[in-house]
Amino acid sequence: MQQITNKKTPQLKFLLIITAAVSVTLIFTITPWNIVPTLVTEDVAVIAVTDYGCIGESSVGRSVVVPNCDANVGDIVSATFNIPAGEINGYLEELERRQNPMVDAWDMNVSGMGFSP
Repeated sequence: MQQITNKKTPQLKFLLIITAAVSVTLIFTITPWNIVPTLVTEDVAVIAVTDYGCIGESSVGRSVVVPNCDANVGDIVSATFNIPAGEINGYLEELERRQNPMVDAWDMNVSGMGFSP
């Protein structure tokens, strides 16, 4: 007499493999390390003094508020602020270059409107 056994597929293993594949795919397509803010401390030049602190300009062109600051305009103070990692490591510029491959440095500097004859 022959017995027939039904083999079940290992559903838990299959689910774990699919979950791992989706996770790896999302990590490499979304690149969260370029979106997550990075804490930066740098010396900034004070460009304005207000009631709530000093406003300085960082080396990447961001305005930074330094609370409890008693410096004068033009002084250098230390500031700690958050900035997206993509702005520091060049990811956003590379993304723009890849999305607009026909725009080169000369095209970016041209302003105004031109008409062809």
